[in-house]
Amino acid sequence: MYTASGTLDKNQLVTQYVPLVKRIAYHLMAKLPASVQVEDIIQNGMLGLLDAIGRYEEGLGAQFETYAVQRIRGAMLDGLRENDWLPRSLRREMRRIETAIHQLEQRFGRQPTEKELADSLGMSLADYQKMLQEARGYQLVYFEDFGDEDEESFLDRHIVGSESDPLALLEDKSMREGLVQAIDDLPEREKMVMGLYYEEDLNLREIGEVLGVSESRVCQLHSQAIARLRSRIMGAAAKGTSTRGRRAQT
Repeated sequence: MYTASGTLDKNQLVTQYVPLVKRIAYHLMAKLPASVQVEDIIQNGMLGLLDAIGRYEEGLGAQFETYAVQRIRGAMLDGLRENDWLPRSLRREMRRIETAIHQLEQRFGRQPTEKELADSLGMSLADYQKMLQEARGYQLVYFEDFGDEDEESFLDRHIVGSESDPLALLEDKSMREGLVQAIDDLPEREKMVMGLYYEEDLNLREIGEVLGVSESRVCQLHSQAIARLRSRIMGAAAKGTSTRGRRAQT
């Protein structure tokens, strides 16, 4: 489990304990409603495993697996508490928003406003904002959410090998740079919401107090920011895959 320099071999630990993450996830699924997707539970569990590997020290007095189980289960439970676990119908609607964002951004050369997005989707601004609020649990990356539910997933169709893991996708240098740029390009208020939520660890109510808006409005801004980021990331991933395909043919 250790490298030649005497440090923990993190890659070996991840490979060895992936089955543990899946076993815990399926055990937990027995106590959850059918609307919860096991892939989402596994995704959170993998984050817990990575956290365990990063934090583990022999001085803790526990075997690594015992410690890892606690971190993995904790991450899964945190994910269940923090997310609204959207139904597929709402995820489809959010993908419509992502598509609209991409199209309008290409047309205008800037981030579209809420009113422009609502108009392009043929709905009132109030209905559009209601959809954003209902999408409170929308995440930046899903394992199975890169294509329509009746289609082969985006990752299965386009990405192979080590890149088939969304976490690896985000860890790719160009993808990280693209995500940083996408965050920087967010409208100022949405960028502030993301910073207060993920960097300052404020909850939605506290963010609302800072911005002088309601908690529900913070929800809307957060969901819209996630949709903008997903639109940019998915567009970059699709473009990169298309480029790799053309190179392979030449």
